[in-house]
Amino acid sequence: MTARILQNPWRILLAINAAVIAGVFIHKIQLPPYVPYIHLLVDYHFGFIKRALIGAIVALVTDKVPVWLVFALGGATWLVTLGLYAKLFQRTFGFTARTLPLFVFIAGSPFFLKNFMHTLGHFDIYGCALAIMLLLVPAGSLLFVALAALFSIVLVLIHHIHLLMYVPTIVTIVVIRHYLACGCSRSNVAFGIAALALVSALFFTAQFWGTMPIPEADFVAYLKSRMADPARTDLLQFAYIWYQPLAKEISDTWGRLPHNILGVPVFALLIWLHTPLWRYFANLIAALASEMHRRLVVAALIGISLAYLVMFAMVFDYSRWISNWAVCMFLILHAVKMLPAARETPPMPAQDRKTNIFGLIITLIPRVGIVRPF
Repeated sequence: MTARILQNPWRILLAINAAVIAGVFIHKIQLPPYVPYIHLLVDYHFGFIKRALIGAIVALVTDKVPVWLVFALGGATWLVTLGLYAKLFQRTFGFTARTLPLFVFIAGSPFFLKNFMHTLGHFDIYGCALAIMLLLVPAGSLLFVALAALFSIVLVLIHHIHLLMYVPTIVTIVVIRHYLACGCSRSNVAFGIAALALVSALFFTAQFWGTMPIPEADFVAYLKSRMADPARTDLLQFAYIWYQPLAKEISDTWGRLPHNILGVPVFALLIWLHTPLWRYFANLIAALASEMHRRLVVAALIGISLAYLVMFAMVFDYSRWISNWAVCMFLILHAVKMLPAARETPPMPAQDRKTNIFGLIITLIPRVGIVRPF
């Protein structure tokens, strides 16, 4: 029986992943939520500003924001994302013994749900959740393109960096699910271009005209008025980010680069540990019935990766960026599976020794981190 478990350990690995996620949550709720909490305090009280949509929604419900709301809201969003992804995987691949290794490699990846638990309260997960929704809803009409544009607008209002983080993935999903499936007419192409232009214009507005229009001391005083416990002034130390210009963000990033770049070999190792998954992804692309589809998918993957490279040059939260890049790859894998294929792609081997070892290692890694690895 022991030998059988060692040959086919995937159900055990799934249970271990659940235990690891519970441990990450227990650890997370004991940490001060510096950045996530202040985002719940900032709203549109002083006019249009960047990074204020979540706080504005919270302001509609309560005048005083308790610290626990960070974990309640973040936890609820995490659970919704988990449910959405489980539904997506069930629809795309189905839950069987043959697909369990694939589910463990994706859902149990330290890049994905475990790292979203570690970054509980941050805005990254909203992009993932909305992208998953676009992989689930019908895509046969322009309403799908309009919904994708609406989701992109919401993400940019939550944080403008989503234009690089998840909007390219959303664009790819729209191209694969709508334009490749339904064809390109003059009207739907024009609609898509107009939607993308609108989202881009909103990004530039938030980036260059979305700074706080009042002195920082007055801004902090307003934030204190919204706190359930105004004595927790330590949670307001990041108020400066609503005043910091892009040039300063880039300067800070390059100033930290010599130290942060030391994490790149760790990121490369983590990506390499997913080799069985990347091999399966490559096989899916190679099995596509259309050469044009294959080329478009490869171009989209390069485009998404280049967007993340720009993020690396602008903001130094490297562990978050590399984790979300991997999540975008996972989501595009699902989109590719929806395209017509010339042949069936063999599933990931459930009893391959190397695959099992890699699966065990990524299961035991609890998360990637926020700035530096772990």
